[in-house]
Amino acid sequence: MLRTILPFGLASGLIVALPMFAMLAVDFDHDSWTSSHFFGYTLMLVALSLVFFGVKRYRDRDRGGVIKFLPAFLLGLGISAVAGVVYVVGWEITQALTNNAFITDYPKAMIEAARAKGASAAEIDKMTAEMAEFSRMYVNPLFRIPMTFIEIFPVGVVVSIITALVLRNPRVLPARPAVA
Repeated sequence: MLRTILPFGLASGLIVALPMFAMLAVDFDHDSWTSSHFFGYTLMLVALSLVFFGVKRYRDRDRGGVIKFLPAFLLGLGISAVAGVVYVVGWEITQALTNNAFITDYPKAMIEAARAKGASAAEIDKMTAEMAEFSRMYVNPLFRIPMTFIEIFPVGVVVSIITALVLRNPRVLPARPAVA
């Protein structure tokens, strides 16, 4: 099982970490952090599709084309956990190489977005205080690392559940016999 978890998890994590690194390292002038959040979660879904392929490969090659829900789900969670760790490491490297620019740029962008939407002075003051508190907490790796992991892992849990539900049925994408 580990021979499936590691390569699929590493690949999945790299598919998310490398473009996010490139996006943040190259351009910190985001017009909309909302669109980058959308891009990030879409990228996570694409990367975590490897959970499906990893479970299917394990079902077909190691389990004779049959797998129950729990082993499929646990395998998916393993792949998701490895992907999450790679994502966290990638994020930490990005933060180190960009001198933690995210924590200064993100709060500014959120406050400017609130202003652009016509938020009142009281709402801007409240958001400024919230962003200052967030920045203070985000500097602490004991806060930042679990928070970063929690960005991707719940997506992996959902993908793992769906994958296990689908692939427990051996008639769904059955293994093809080897052609001689």
